[in-house]
Amino acid sequence: MWERSLVLSAPGKVILHGEHAVVHGKVALAVALDLRTFLRLRPCTEGRVCIRLPGVGVVRSWDTSCLQALRRGFAADFDESKSPSVEQLDTLKEFAGIAAGASAPESLATLAFLYMCLAISAKYGDVPSVDILVWSELPTGAGLGSSAAYAVCLAAALLTACGAILCPLKEGESTARWTEEELTLINSWAFQGEQVIHGNPSGVDNAVGTWGGALRYQSGKITPLKRPFEAEEIVAVWALGAAGGLKERGKEMSLVASRVPTLRILLTNTKVPRSTKVLVAGVKEKILKFPAIMNPVLDSIDAISQECQSVLEAMPANPSPEYYPVLEELFDINQHHLNVIGVGHPSLDRLCRVTASHGLHSKLTGAGGGGCGITLLRPDTSPLAVEAAKRDLCACGFECWETNIGAPGVTLHSSSSLSAEVLHALSES
Repeated sequence: MWERSLVLSAPGKVILHGEHAVVHGKVALAVALDLRTFLRLRPCTEGRVCIRLPGVGVVRSWDTSCLQALRRGFAADFDESKSPSVEQLDTLKEFAGIAAGASAPESLATLAFLYMCLAISAKYGDVPSVDILVWSELPTGAGLGSSAAYAVCLAAALLTACGAILCPLKEGESTARWTEEELTLINSWAFQGEQVIHGNPSGVDNAVGTWGGALRYQSGKITPLKRPFEAEEIVAVWALGAAGGLKERGKEMSLVASRVPTLRILLTNTKVPRSTKVLVAGVKEKILKFPAIMNPVLDSIDAISQECQSVLEAMPANPSPEYYPVLEELFDINQHHLNVIGVGHPSLDRLCRVTASHGLHSKLTGAGGGGCGITLLRPDTSPLAVEAAKRDLCACGFECWETNIGAPGVTLHSSSSLSAEVLHALSES
């Protein structure tokens, strides 16, 4: 039986550059957002498994003996290299009382937990008797990788509880991270959770949640940004079937912990709902209608992503303030391009105007059409300017956070390393 309490967290994600263009084979840069999902794991002495998700109103528990019996009833073997089958998920829905077509966050989160708990324990031992509480700083449904952060936390916690990976946090340490090999295993199981929730995810969100930092994504291939000195760098390469699920398409993934600068940003949620599917279809329609006009715009977005990548790779070795005007100008150009391809919105225009009035530079992130925007903050941006911008953004009815990008991936925490807000949220029983 698992006998130790643990707290771990995983970051969210924002797209820095390359939204929509990535659908058409161009480069996108995804960065870890230091708004995090936290998971508390406690042993449960009653032979039960409990999952508590206060953000979506879930409190569920089951006898471990019932889950063991359910696990034995599956025809197909569980494995991190196999996608969850329709039959497996249908059986779990029936067991949990989830309607066949349910797509509400609470239903999908419960289903992902059940699948991952049974699948991981089937490979590594008995169903662990544990009490899991998950609390997040990330808003759901905003394109910020909240489901992937949840899946990464679940994978790390369940793999640790089942003994598949070690607990690296030593006495007296404030935080700790797993080895590359263990992170690879966490990522592969987190991708399984993402498949339960989304069906056919890219693997980018769970990779960012696992490794943190910044990743480049193009045509199914996910790679870290290069570090300044790579003469002795060891790059692990494996099929996405083992680390992200695109093996059947013959696409590969290479990841190491990349060293990228931590950049301060404002993240603003306009709270304007949008359909990613509709926006993607609209861009495709524009490209088909005006190929000679639109394809050069996509090429320019691609060049912006690559230029930004070069800047981010150079910054750790030479943290010069001269890089920030370049990053700001790339934000401005890309935001204009995103408006040209039809994914802007009056709320995002207003966000950009408000921040520009304070000398700041912003762009949309993700699907556009509303949703979220990011604003770059230079190291020397005054606290007064930041607070004034936040106040004006909130006066528009927006929600605003001051945070960082380039954050660390999945991490174990001691209680002393956690804020009072997180400790309070995780103390709820």
